[in-house]
Amino acid sequence: MADTTVKKKVGITETILRDAHQSLIATRMPIEEMLPILDTMDQIGYNSVECWGGATFDSCLRFLKEDPWERLRKIRKGLPHQRLQMLFRGQNILGYSHYADDVVEYFVQKSIANGIDVIRIFDCLNDLRNLETCVKSTKKENGHAQIALSYTLGDAYTLEYWENVARRIEEMGADSICIKDMAGLLLPGAAYDLVTALKKGSSLPIQLHTHYTSGMASMTYLKAVEAGVDVIDCAASPLSMGTSQPATEVMAKALDSSGYETGLDLEKLIEVGKYFEPYREECLKSGLLNPKVMGVNINTLRYQVPGGMLSNMIKQLGEQGKEDKLTEVLEEVPRVRKDLGEPPLVTPSSQIVGTQAVMNVLMGERYKVSTGQTKDLCRGMYGQTVKPMNPEVVAKIIPGETPITDRPADHLEPQLPKYREECAQYIQQDEDVLSYALFPQVATDFFKYRKAQQEGVDLSKADKENGAYPV
Repeated sequence: MADTTVKKKVGITETILRDAHQSLIATRMPIEEMLPILDTMDQIGYNSVECWGGATFDSCLRFLKEDPWERLRKIRKGLPHQRLQMLFRGQNILGYSHYADDVVEYFVQKSIANGIDVIRIFDCLNDLRNLETCVKSTKKENGHAQIALSYTLGDAYTLEYWENVARRIEEMGADSICIKDMAGLLLPGAAYDLVTALKKGSSLPIQLHTHYTSGMASMTYLKAVEAGVDVIDCAASPLSMGTSQPATEVMAKALDSSGYETGLDLEKLIEVGKYFEPYREECLKSGLLNPKVMGVNINTLRYQVPGGMLSNMIKQLGEQGKEDKLTEVLEEVPRVRKDLGEPPLVTPSSQIVGTQAVMNVLMGERYKVSTGQTKDLCRGMYGQTVKPMNPEVVAKIIPGETPITDRPADHLEPQLPKYREECAQYIQQDEDVLSYALFPQVATDFFKYRKAQQEGVDLSKADKENGAYPV
């Protein structure tokens, strides 16, 4: 007798064109490596293909000498039947500081006009006020607005907290929620409880994004699926695991054989994997892919510190000849984080907390010296932390100042007219002003390169690393 049981559908978002290579090879995959396999990927039936945003924009301009907008248009042409997805840092867009609403609105408009369907929007403090403009703009352009919650641990982050945030996200008008576990801290049991809480607080679809850094990701995905998660993020096997995501082929097979339905064509998935295998070998030979990032980093769970944050602190200590102070710094991190309102450790808050911990230990006095970013965090310029900051620490870092309590972007005047005027001589397309707004110097160097290329200049003799191209 035929099995008539209706299987629960679990969607899979493919990250090979964005986060997989961002995590493993510093976002260095050129568009030429992607184009030949797009036709096959277009036939697979992913929930979406993440292919843009995050660090890809900066990397295209700075290292690959590609126009990120042209890259998006080429991917859109090659994947006509797939939903394209990008990662968007809320009011920071793809940069590291807040931009005025007019820049955010225009960036969303142009992203969707050039081919993006799903915009995954997050904020390093989970301050939903920093996501409002992007959500409204995405809906206005008929895009799918997905709010990503930066997952973290701490006294403030109870199941009730996540449930309430999910309720507020639905009230904002978002289309779905993503759990963004950037450090690979989410354990299987905790994932089950977290998905259950989010489902209790909202009727929106729930997606889960994690990294294999701690070795937990596949188990975490399976428990999340049991709790009712709707979509998971995976990467084609040659650039999976390690600091990337679980392998798409493996997760699809595991789910399809466990009473779930992914709807993916396994034979086509295998073709995609085979296609990227030679590129993986090239990256290993060139050193672009360091075998160290392919293993399990148990320190992620031991210290609850993301891998990138840990390596950054080790580098800072090494530059001062103080590598022996690492344990002290790691013990100082949770104290600094608590003083500063217990923010999630994700860019840029992870760098702020980590650098401050290093300075506190090296100076021998806590908060004797603070970075400009630490001061801005205390001033409220990044938004509101989930818990109040230590008032004595704030007074020491910004003596005599009163932090703002409203939305940081409300303090910014419109910026597009200024940016248009500054880069007028280089503009060849509407989108160029946005490239300039996010990365002024890097974009200017790229514009010079593009012009030289168009004029037939021998670029083999130009200093590409330093952007020394004829004007």
